Amino acid sequence: MGRKFLSKIKPLLKSLLLVGLVAVLFFSQAGGALAARSGGRMGGGSFRMPSRSYSAPSRSYAPTPGYPGGGFGFPFLIPFFGFGGGFGGLFTILIFISLANFLVRSFRSTLGDEGNVESFNPTVSVAKVQVGLLAEARGLQGELDKLALTADTGTAQGRAQVLQESTLAMLRHPEYFAYATADSQQAKLNSAEAKFNQWSLAERSKFTEETLSNYQSQLRRQREASKPLPGTSETDALAEMEAPGEYIVVTILAGVQGNVQLSNVESTESLQQALRQLGSISADRLLAVEVLWTPQVSGDTLTSDDLMAEYPNLKLV
Repeated sequence: MGRKFLSKIKPLLKSLLLVGLVAVLFFSQAGGALAARSGGRMGGGSFRMPSRSYSAPSRSYAPTPGYPGGGFGFPFLIPFFGFGGGFGGLFTILIFISLANFLVRSFRSTLGDEGNVESFNPTVSVAKVQVGLLAEARGLQGELDKLALTADTGTAQGRAQVLQESTLAMLRHPEYFAYATADSQQAKLNSAEAKFNQWSLAERSKFTEETLSNYQSQLRRQREASKPLPGTSETDALAEMEAPGEYIVVTILAGVQGNVQLSNVESTESLQQALRQLGSISADRLLAVEVLWTPQVSGDTLTSDDLMAEYPNLKLV
């Protein structure tokens, strides 16, 4: 009787043991993937096209001697139409309407695209380059920290400098490139900002805390290297300090006037090309930029498990 009972319950015990083992493995990996990590952020801008003012040149016409009247200043062109002495005749009125249409077209042509309704909602590119570097590139963290502490993110020139210096900092460390991805999408101005914010929030949500931020000239520094993140014990923090993390991930987002097509990232060379494309964007075309990196504090870690869990789109280069 006992043997029959054991033979029936043994498959059930095996199933329970297997489920328990899977649960232990899942939660242990999830705990590693959700490890506390610091993040840095800098940039700013607005998806608003710069306004342009146009003032028509003022001209004065003096009546030409020999032609009395000349009220519109054109007696030297068509004196026989009676512009100086009145609007007599249907033909004169038609000529006047044609002249008015010509002046309106000339005015719109001088303004360029602003005379077109489409110019109020032009095409904008939203671009992203994300790089996973080996943790030996610790000097990159210091360069980004220094830039965040000194950059003027409240001006167009300052934001262009943030973009150029950030891409340059990564181009100086090609030997540490491990993973990367690049993406660029085109959208109308009124919807491009939503895409930019979507990408930004997706990256920022991967940080436990933004420990250094310089956005729109608002500088905030939350934590020094010696202070552990919330939820991290002092023992874990000391262990992380002694054993540096495996990777550093840097993400650059940019909103740009016009069409920007980034190169496909398949190797170190193509990644360098994409970074150069992004870094060469001029200040007058750059609408918004955001640079994010993790870990920001030198004692924090980003393991290979973290990288696989949080950055599945990164490709080996």
